[in-house]
Amino acid sequence: MKLHVKNMVCDRCIFVVEKELNEIGFHPVAISLGEVDFGKETLSSSDLESIQVALSKFGFQLLDDRTSQLILRIKTLLLEHVRDHHVNSEKLKISDFLKNELKYDYNYLSSIFSSVEGVTIEHHFIQLKIEKVKELLFYNELTLSEIAFRLGYSSVSHLSRQFKQVTGLTPSYFKNEMGANSRRSLDNL
Repeated sequence: MKLHVKNMVCDRCIFVVEKELNEIGFHPVAISLGEVDFGKETLSSSDLESIQVALSKFGFQLLDDRTSQLILRIKTLLLEHVRDHHVNSEKLKISDFLKNELKYDYNYLSSIFSSVEGVTIEHHFIQLKIEKVKELLFYNELTLSEIAFRLGYSSVSHLSRQFKQVTGLTPSYFKNEMGANSRRSLDNL
């Protein structure tokens, strides 16, 4: 049995979910972003309620309908794509990437995502990328040129233009003046 969990956005979330489940006596076979796999084990409704109560203390939520699960899967794939883009730096359009991963027509995915989330997939993806840019600027380990390359921007000017459209600031101004005060947690996107 697989459970779908909303708001799991990082490895630390996986650790917290696993720790909480173990503390209340559940031992999943595998845990990944947005998903807890119990293998062949079937959970009762009271088990599911116990799990929901335990996880909700940390802002996680069990999803039980297919649309919510699909939205969660889209968000998880986009987040992983942004996080690991430099590793798998394919020049695949986000529409082709999601279509290949989810085996659904992109127009269908886009329509469902927009109706539930109130923003397009592309806009959500841009927000994730800009938050990643903020994180990389904050840690000051890469140049703007390296950040642009790592996140798949065609140029530094493209990154700067998009950053300014989303934040109202230039990357340089953000780096020098704003820092951590204007970063958003990825699970709030």
